[in-house]
Amino acid sequence: MPEPTVVDATVVDPTVVAADYFQSYSVVGLLAVVGVLFVAVAFGAGRLLRPVVPTPEKLLTYECGVDPVGEGWAHTQVRYYVYAFLYVIFAVDSIFLFPWATIFAAPGYGATTLVEMFVFLGFLAVGLLYAYKKGVLAWT
Repeated sequence: MPEPTVVDATVVDPTVVAADYFQSYSVVGLLAVVGVLFVAVAFGAGRLLRPVVPTPEKLLTYECGVDPVGEGWAHTQVRYYVYAFLYVIFAVDSIFLFPWATIFAAPGYGATTLVEMFVFLGFLAVGLLYAYKKGVLAWT
């Protein structure tokens, strides 16, 4: 059995400290179990209460209101993917600009964060210039 330690003229029993420590984790574990049970009960109730009447129409593949006719393979122009990619790039850019603005205002971080942000914006500018040179930004 470990020897008790003396802290500020009081005796601290290691078993009490360990019990306190694990009690806080037991609350988190209990909350996780309650959450999992809640989801399981909700899914089980949904399965028991829903009507199950399979018909041939319900078993068909359904995509955006269009009945499936022919093959499942269709051509999609690559420019739509490029627009989506460019959108993601600039959405990520805006996500990084807001925290940067708050850190930039903090004392002692001004010059470092300014240089880092201009490097980041430089990479984005190179990507935008590449897309412009490739003609991706021209809507046809």
